[in-house]
Amino acid sequence: MNKLIAGLITGIGALQSTNAFANVSEGPPDYSGITGLYYTLIALILGFGVYDTFFKKS
Repeated sequence: MNKLIAGLITGIGALQSTNAFANVSEGPPDYSGITGLYYTLIALILGFGVYDTFFKKS
């Protein structure tokens, strides 16, 4: 289970980081790529906190 979660986190991080780095546009700054990366990271941290608090067996 830990390897599956680690693989999912790595895959999501890789996909979000490529989107953040490839997002080059003309005009004013567009932060949509890095914003998605930040939201994904925050969601993973909050999801782990919920798992650790409510679903982890001691």
